[in-house]
Amino acid sequence: MKKINVLFKKLDENAKVPTYGSKYSAGADIYALCSEKMTIPAGESAFVHTGLSLEIPEGVVGLIYARSGMACKRGVAPANKVGVIDSDYRGEIIVCLHNHGCDDVVIENGERVAQMVFAPYFTADFAESQSLSDTARGEGGFGSTGKK
Repeated sequence: MKKINVLFKKLDENAKVPTYGSKYSAGADIYALCSEKMTIPAGESAFVHTGLSLEIPEGVVGLIYARSGMACKRGVAPANKVGVIDSDYRGEIIVCLHNHGCDDVVIENGERVAQMVFAPYFTADFAESQSLSDTARGEGGFGSTGKK
């Protein structure tokens, strides 16, 4: 398991530093910072502050994912499905949560609301071509490889 150094800045003294739930957790839990409980009505989204900004190393991206317990048990997950934090972003980490459920959901200060996974990435030099190499799959799209 490779580790990287990620500098952080507390924008609020009450901000909680991300933590890993276990030795082999891939995602670091991100904590809500709110002065009072916030309610996300069913079918709506809300911005949840963390009070932290990060300095992610060049060549690494921070990916914000749902926490399984929140998504599966409470119906709340990041509104954009996966948030992308680029290495040159220095603003506050804010998670936009969407309530997919039928009931309002209350978020409390200090609650774990998402998880962040760090991953290396590649950028591409796009080159136009009149043809692409052939593959067995070809242009087969959604569902083209079967169900089982």
